[in-house]
Amino acid sequence: MDASSANRGHSHEPGFRELFTPKLITTLARGYRLGDFRADAIAGLTVAIVALPLSMAIAIASGVSPDRGLITAIVGGFFVSALGGSRFQIGGPAGAFIVLVAATVQRHGIEGLVLATMMSGIFLLVIGFLRLGTYIKFIPYPVTVGFTAGIAIIIFASQVKELFGLTLATPEPGPILEKIPVLVDALPSVNAASVVVAASTIVIILGLKRLRPNWPGMLIAVAALSVAAAIFGLPLETIGTRFGGIPSGLPVPSLPEISLERLHAVLPDAIAFTLLGAIESLLSAVVADGMTGRRHRSNSELVGQGVANIASALFGGICVTGTIARTATNVRAGGRTPVAGMMHAAFLLLFILAAAPLLSYVPLAALAGVLALVAWNMIEKHAIRALLGGERGDALVLIVTLTLTVFADLTEAIVVGFLLGSVLFIDRLAKTIAIEHHMDFVPEDVADTTNGQRKPYDPALAADPDLVVYRISGPVFFGAASTVGSILDRIADQHKAFVLDFRSVPFLDSTAANTVAGAARKAAARGVRLFVTGAQPHIRHELHLHGVRPPQVRFLPSIDKAVAIVRRREGGEAG
Repeated sequence: MDASSANRGHSHEPGFRELFTPKLITTLARGYRLGDFRADAIAGLTVAIVALPLSMAIAIASGVSPDRGLITAIVGGFFVSALGGSRFQIGGPAGAFIVLVAATVQRHGIEGLVLATMMSGIFLLVIGFLRLGTYIKFIPYPVTVGFTAGIAIIIFASQVKELFGLTLATPEPGPILEKIPVLVDALPSVNAASVVVAASTIVIILGLKRLRPNWPGMLIAVAALSVAAAIFGLPLETIGTRFGGIPSGLPVPSLPEISLERLHAVLPDAIAFTLLGAIESLLSAVVADGMTGRRHRSNSELVGQGVANIASALFGGICVTGTIARTATNVRAGGRTPVAGMMHAAFLLLFILAAAPLLSYVPLAALAGVLALVAWNMIEKHAIRALLGGERGDALVLIVTLTLTVFADLTEAIVVGFLLGSVLFIDRLAKTIAIEHHMDFVPEDVADTTNGQRKPYDPALAADPDLVVYRISGPVFFGAASTVGSILDRIADQHKAFVLDFRSVPFLDSTAANTVAGAARKAAARGVRLFVTGAQPHIRHELHLHGVRPPQVRFLPSIDKAVAIVRRREGGEAG
């Protein structure tokens, strides 16, 4: 084999610079013109208009003040674009985090939430620099669909109080099974004004999406209902009445209270933030890749997300991740480089510097209407129908993940769904292994001359009591080891030689190698000669490590060679 052929067999291993250089630097180095800046500025403004009401709504639903959502979008969004591995990613608070953030606030307060966010940023940095981002894609699709749908259900349930303007006799519980009775008991306190405002918000957004899809429906709906509520003096809770308004600027950065006891207390929440943040951000980057034909750098993206979360926590923000809806809006609006995401953060900062007092008039019912639509759009209806109508295993993973997300815990749902999906994958992969007896297969270099019927490898071999040949195809690993073992157990005294052809085996793990080693010992004890043919070097190495080596076993390049040796009753060298 010449050098060029050898090189083709080895994939290029990217270096540190190639893996971790932010896309901002890459794109600017290739040239950045005025036309690019104009396109990025327009896209950044468009995304900022969408992000303004959404960031406040997500923060309120998460149990924190709306300004923390805006801080997250401004500070976190800037660093996600400046240091991340995607051209188009828009970072900020995400609906998927509402459940986790609200639970963390209930358990540990705002200080605990900020500390968990900072720890999550550090964990994301570690995951990125350890180059583990590539493995996030191994989360099964039914798991992502299931937990996204589950989160959507929880988000909607969390907005029922605001949608109907309910007055609760007791604080609203977090778990949905505890929440439902409390909401049902409060139904007599329905506020008609809240219902009208929430329903009007939904109708305006849907109507504009249908009639004027390029208009910022969320902002227009929230602004229109805020004006109407103020003019008519509707009896509604607003940002001003509940939170006292929005500060006109960013706070001074500061560290949360840090102690070993507090670090230990918020560790599970930080891990949950990390896991969900990594999945959500990389899924968003993949969506952007699909829309643009570009490729993101997953490990660089996680590093950018890590810095963004640390920075957000320093300013009192909440968890930052890549947001699919805002990222898709950026792409559709014509964003070309990460500058668009940075401009989105700059425009949001300008909005609160110039118009923070006006945000006090926004009704909470209008923001609840926005989140109700967000929850509905999060549910991938087509994907759910396809999974439920497809393989029963995929449907099971979807249902289990969705159920655990809604009624148990998001982290538990992801872990259980992943494990269940992995077991199903192992089962399916194990079934792909094929073991052919010499009566059933034809060598690749022998033409089939029996009018479409398979013929034996060698007619004489069919009647040979001294020799049996098996060809194994597919990956031989622990899931398929029992199948291979049952075949190897057929070694009997009436056969003087046993041939195992590994030519079509791309992979063999230690469990399967140990199974072959047991067969080799059994064959040696019975005086049966065992030949292994066509094994690739890495498979031979694995077999050698487990004791499958001469003189117990002979390694040969082909079945033909093994058959010839057996028939000559000669030993021969073991290749």
